[in-house]
Amino acid sequence: MDSFGTRLHAVMAERGQLCVGIDPHAQLLHQWGLADDLAGLETFSRTVVDALGDQVAVFKPQSAFFEQHGSRGIAVLEDVISAARAAGALVLLDAKRGDIGSTMAAYARAYLDPASPLAVDAVTVSPFLGFGSLSPIIDTARLHGGGVFVLALTSNPEGPQVQHAVAAGGRTVGQLMLDEVAALNAGAEPLGSFGVVVGATIGDSGHDISGLNGPFLVPGMGAQGGRPEDLRRIFGDSLGAVLPSYSREVLAGGPTPDGLRAATAKALEDCRSALAE
Repeated sequence: MDSFGTRLHAVMAERGQLCVGIDPHAQLLHQWGLADDLAGLETFSRTVVDALGDQVAVFKPQSAFFEQHGSRGIAVLEDVISAARAAGALVLLDAKRGDIGSTMAAYARAYLDPASPLAVDAVTVSPFLGFGSLSPIIDTARLHGGGVFVLALTSNPEGPQVQHAVAAGGRTVGQLMLDEVAALNAGAEPLGSFGVVVGATIGDSGHDISGLNGPFLVPGMGAQGGRPEDLRRIFGDSLGAVLPSYSREVLAGGPTPDGLRAATAKALEDCRSALAE
């Protein structure tokens, strides 16, 4: 299998630079006229994939909304992953896992080993037990052509308390994460398989993101306040590696497939204009 970076570069060139979250939370389900139960979860998720599977580059299911329904919710997640990939989209599971040793190795097998029913193209991880704790999932990604997105400069207001803290040597914790991921991507072409999560609402943080040679997952777009014009200001010369992520703004276009497709087309056009180099 081609590396995740190679697959992502190809699908973004074909379909455009857009990630759509699959976040079936209670408020959105109710807006769609669905109950916050297993049936609502399944109807919502499959509607999104069926409507957009041949249009968007990446789907990003939020694992927690499936996990809360127990084993049957996980079974829905497995079906969503399979359907999305069959439609030609990549799947990035938003799980934000972070642990050590054999536990992290088990997470790696769950999400990045093709033998797993939960196998996806890439997964989000938390590095705040130390970047070295990610070694099992990084090694598994390399083995199977998977991708890993490391939290670096997130869009939530609490993030800077940790991510902007200054470590030994004078770099912030966020910059350390950026630099560690950049080292993993050294020499990769056309794009490294190891990315970072950098929120669209971080403002002028003063961090150097120029040497990543990998993808930037950019949440916080749309309803959370991030605007397409922020992308050019934050990412500068790295625009070709930016993957803007929309959830509520696109999902609110449902429950009709036409509404979802129209909302997606608008988000994609807005991002195309902002990311044109």
